[in-house]
Order: sequence, then C-alpha cells, then structure tokens
Amino acid sequence: MQRLTRIADLRDWLAQQRRLGKTIALVPTMGALHEGHMALVESARQSCDLVVMSIFVNPRQFGPNEDFDAYPRDLDGDCALAQAHGVDAVFAPATEEMYPHAAGPLILAGRQANMLCGASRPGHFDGVVQVVCKLFNLVQPDRAFFGQKDAQQVAIIQTFVRDYNLPLEICVIPVVREADGLAKSSRNVYLSAQERVQAPAIHQALQLCRDRLQAGQTPEAALQAARAHIAREIPGSRIDYLELLAWPDLLALQDSDRSCIALAAVYLGRTRLIDNITFQR
Repeated sequence: MQRLTRIADLRDWLAQQRRLGKTIALVPTMGALHEGHMALVESARQSCDLVVMSIFVNPRQFGPNEDFDAYPRDLDGDCALAQAHGVDAVFAPATEEMYPHAAGPLILAGRQANMLCGASRPGHFDGVVQVVCKLFNLVQPDRAFFGQKDAQQVAIIQTFVRDYNLPLEICVIPVVREADGLAKSSRNVYLSAQERVQAPAIHQALQLCRDRLQAGQTPEAALQAARAHIAREIPGSRIDYLELLAWPDLLALQDSDRSCIALAAVYLGRTRLIDNITFQR
C-alpha cells in the first residue's frame, strides 16, 4: 500500500495508474477508522480497480468551540487497518499541504447547509465542500464513496457534484450499526459506559417516528412520540434536532412526498451523536 503525504507524490502515482487504464475510487475520511469506513472500502473495491483513501482531519469544518484538537488520531493504526482491507493508497497530508495559503476563494454549501447540523455548526458544510472539492480535483476519481450516516453531508455533496457538473459518481453506503442499533461513529469512544447503554434509543426513536408516520399519523405526532422516547430512555440528554423531511431534497415533508428521512442529533453529556433512517411513506 502506498502511503502518501505530498500532493505531488499523489499526482505522480495516480498518473502512473491511469496510464495502465485503472479506474479509481476515493474514500474520503478523517481517520479514526471503524467498520463503517471499511464498508465504504469494500464497496469501493468491488466497483473500481484501485481504492484511494484520504485521511485528513479538516480544520475548516470545525467551529471555534468544537473538538478539532481532541479529535481522535491514530495514523499508523488507520493505515494498518486500511492496508488489511485492500486500500491501495492512503493520502494523509499535513494541514499546510492542503491549505498552504491563508486566503482564497470560498465555496458556500447553500440552502441545505443552513439547517439540521448546519444550524448549530455555521460554516461546517462550507468547510466540508471545500475539502471535498480539493480531494475530487487532486484524485479525480471515477467514483467517491460516502456513508449514509452523514445524510446531510451526502445530500450537499450530491447537489454540489450535480450542479457543478463534476465528472464522477457519488456512491452512498447504508449506515453501519452495532448489534444494538447504534450507528458506528468515531465519536462513540467519547461515551461513558452508561451513555453507551442508552445511546441506541436514538435509533429506536427514529424507527418509532417512521412507524407512526407509516401508520397514518401526522409528522408532528410522529416526531412527538420520538422525542418522548428519547426523553424517557436517555434522561438528561439534549436533542439538537429531530426532523422528518423529504429525501433527498431535505425540504419540509408534504403529503405528496413518498421518500422520507428521519434525522436526529442528540447530546449525551458532551458527546453529540447523529443518526438517520430513510424510508418510503
């Protein structure tokens, strides 16, 4: 497996592979790899000849009071895991390599970024789109792989690729879960033992919301039942948002909408967990 830290070396290696006619998949990550990332890798390996994984903790998607410095980092461990799962190259640049200039053009993520996670993390998705745009330009993949767990991010990236006519396919992989339903996440390591036991109630609440809506209840009644479930099962938690929206547009749910998404972000202590489920009405 290639382990690359410089843009010039990445481009040289990719040029060699393209001369051999290889198709290339990109799996963008911030490291702290887990089974969810490996599910992306497995899908990428089945789809393309080569898999490039980026490991870069992007400072531009962290707010001033967020956990950039505390974000878990284990590059050697991540590279070993990536290699064991068949990744062909890891691109792990320093911040100075990715952002050598302090100023420059900005990309605004648009309407979809000003709600849900974006409402409490202003500028977050602008930073996501910026780094994804750079990675797309550097790697020029045939396909890029993202997890459905970050549903808002997926919707924004799909819109960006569509509206800017970028020549690649975005592939979305279902949420990978623990046996009790908790979505796998790098932030799960922050949970206390008690919080880890309580955390699956978030997924249960989303399922309850889905079931109530499919049974004919109004969106607000379904959401109210989900909120009550979280309050009962995770006392002391704080709901950042709990929403039912049309998928993938992320617009308010109308009677005519059939494709739906239930999304939640919930604080357990200081740990903020997100989850979602998509379904047909």
